[in-house]
Amino acid sequence: MSNILLGCIADDFTGATDLANNLVRSGMRTVQTVGVPKDGSNAALKGEVHAVVVALKSRTTPSSQAVFESLEALKWLKSLGAKQIYFKYCSTFDSTKEGNIGPVTQALMEALHTDFTVVTPAFPDNGRTIFKGHLFVGDVLLADSSMRTHPLTPMTDSNLVRLMQSQFKGTVGLIDYKVVAQGEGALKQRIDLLRSQGVKAAVVDALSNEDLMVLGRAVKDLPLVSAGSGLAIGLAQNFGLKPTNPCANSPTNLPNPKGFKAVLSGSCSEMTLKQVQHFKGLGLPFFQLDPIKLSQSSSHIQSALEWAKNQFKQTPGPILIYSSCAPDEVRLIQRALSTSTSMSISNAGEIVENAMADIANGLTQMGVGQLLVAGGETSGKCVQALKISSLQIGPQIDPGVPWCYALGGTSKAPQNKPALNEGNLGIHMALKSGNFGREDFFSYAWTLLPH
Repeated sequence: MSNILLGCIADDFTGATDLANNLVRSGMRTVQTVGVPKDGSNAALKGEVHAVVVALKSRTTPSSQAVFESLEALKWLKSLGAKQIYFKYCSTFDSTKEGNIGPVTQALMEALHTDFTVVTPAFPDNGRTIFKGHLFVGDVLLADSSMRTHPLTPMTDSNLVRLMQSQFKGTVGLIDYKVVAQGEGALKQRIDLLRSQGVKAAVVDALSNEDLMVLGRAVKDLPLVSAGSGLAIGLAQNFGLKPTNPCANSPTNLPNPKGFKAVLSGSCSEMTLKQVQHFKGLGLPFFQLDPIKLSQSSSHIQSALEWAKNQFKQTPGPILIYSSCAPDEVRLIQRALSTSTSMSISNAGEIVENAMADIANGLTQMGVGQLLVAGGETSGKCVQALKISSLQIGPQIDPGVPWCYALGGTSKAPQNKPALNEGNLGIHMALKSGNFGREDFFSYAWTLLPH
């Protein structure tokens, strides 16, 4: 394998597949790894690879841990010869006041000995745009969107300059839409001006994909870019690569799927709740997890798996197991858990995530070969539980969500009960960020895989 062109560090698993999806569609042969390979090798990378995306689960971890993991990923990507580094975070800039976007960006800049980077979570295809430094989700400001009530990272400020400045040591500036509209030359000049004024990072407005293409050309020589997945569409051109149409040899083609179909949904986002309701409205089988019962006994997990086993005797799926609920219900559950067990909000979330991971393992052992997971934290836990080491990116289902072919699992089925996917090898997976996807996503996604 020759040196890679672009090395990417993503702060969660759904975000990683989101980024890899855009890179593949823009013409870059891309491999996604789950964390840094334990031996630090490039054994998972075969043939010609243009970009590597390292998926971390660092969005809501303590800042020091997020920085450490990101620097380890950087070290490995540099050993592969990456010419540019891409730090990818959510298109809704999910973070706490302390980080982790600012601290990780700062650490990567210092490690790369660079004095400037851009900040742009824009993803117009999914309604994320930036105007005068303010992030819009569809037609509303971030602070007025459903992200305002996110249980782990509530976003109550739409001003990206202010948000970034609160968790970043250097000065944060703005490059507004007027400059972007003037093209690559004007954008480069503004970057040079800001650097001369001591600005270390600049939020860049983007209202359309064309804006991201212009920005992509303007940041060609920056050692580090920080962005959502949208900017990915503008980087392949810098390496002489062009979008390719799907064909027999396209990197988006996956092996034929096998096994039962299942959906695991841990996200409580507005769109995921609609997707859950749509699935149920079709009369398809579903099982709702109860966080209170999960906190009391593991038997609730076994109940979910027994239910799934009985369903698969009647249908190949899809079936749905979910914990998703509206913000008011989430708060009631959190209050009940904190009262009865003195449990923090993050601990309450971990109970559900760990349960979903155990269920994912159980489902694959009983023959699930096609698995759709909704929610960034849930996806991370499930991928780690299945011991998946890398993902081949397949066809896009909706903007930001592709089907993937998961490789490298080592989990084994119970003795004398061989699973269809023993070793968790060759599982088709879709990892969906909470607010992504159309309303019928849980039923529509399967039509994008061969029958």
